[in-house]
Amino acid sequence: MKILIIEDEVDLRETIKESLLKEQYVVETASDYATAFEKVSIYDYDCILLDIMLPNGNGLDLLEELKRTGKSENVIIISAKNSLDDKVKGLALGADDYLTKPFHIAELTARIKAVLRRKNFKGKDCIEEANLILDIQERTLLVNHQNVHLNKKEFDILNYFLSNKNRLITKTALAEYVWGDHIDQADNFDFIYYQIKNLRKKLEEANAQISIETVYGIGYKLTEK
Repeated sequence: MKILIIEDEVDLRETIKESLLKEQYVVETASDYATAFEKVSIYDYDCILLDIMLPNGNGLDLLEELKRTGKSENVIIISAKNSLDDKVKGLALGADDYLTKPFHIAELTARIKAVLRRKNFKGKDCIEEANLILDIQERTLLVNHQNVHLNKKEFDILNYFLSNKNRLITKTALAEYVWGDHIDQADNFDFIYYQIKNLRKKLEEANAQISIETVYGIGYKLTEK
């Protein structure tokens, strides 16, 4: 799961980031309007935490852009402004939730998980496909009710494939989703190949009834056997 924190207050931004990293999320940040606009224009996120008061811009204007591109339903507004008008406008623009500062990180995390369940898993904590059960909250995989150990990246890759079954996933899209904007520092996609190779081996050894097919020169596709 990839989350973008749009917040100009350094201490709060870093506190939220560290907390979400501990929850095994891929986390990116933006501290001003221009950076945030660039990120949401280029990348897709499972959840966006959006402050209203930003340097060089207003978060509600950014929310209008997200609504125009169909990306506003996964936004949680985090703001020091406890204004009813701002709440009404934010929710009308498609924001999923509105949290007033100061707040407890535990409450924010709970709201993020609720957004992710509604957006990606139809309110459920697990994805069930063929003879697999992927538990998103516990980050576990069961195949034929037997636990299969996955490292963090393998879990995130499988989660992404299961959420996009039968869709062609390009190497670039997969890398951006699992590694975030740090992917810009990579020279090639060899690291994806090795993670996919290890994941395939574990799935085959567990007799999983799915396969990750290579579409040469483009990427991968998950299909049921």
